[in-house]
Amino acid sequence: QVQLVESGGGLVQPGGSLRLSCAASGSIFRLYDMSWYRQAPGKQRELVAAITASGSANYADSVKGRFTISRDNGKNTMYLQMNSLKPEDTAVYYCKLTVNSNRGYWGQGTRVTVSS
Repeated sequence: QVQLVESGGGLVQPGGSLRLSCAASGSIFRLYDMSWYRQAPGKQRELVAAITASGSANYADSVKGRFTISRDNGKNTMYLQMNSLKPEDTAVYYCKLTVNSNRGYWGQGTRVTVSS
């Protein structure tokens, strides 16, 4: 069983920055792909960024050039550096560890609010 705990959310003004963290329990973190999703009020959950076990990253078009995903396998932690935040980035952000196409683990989410 894997537990994922997100942190780092909060209230930030437009143009500001936040760094989210996702800490994983257990020893399998380094073996699997990880990703960040978000869900805004009234909308479906969407993929924001993903990083493979080897460190290759990809991003949703809406965050390219503003967000950076990274991982530290020694600390069992994944990060999402969010810069130039916009009000439309307001959402609950979730991390996910993907074991395979049928199995994954989710964190409980951390809320990000971008507002003046």
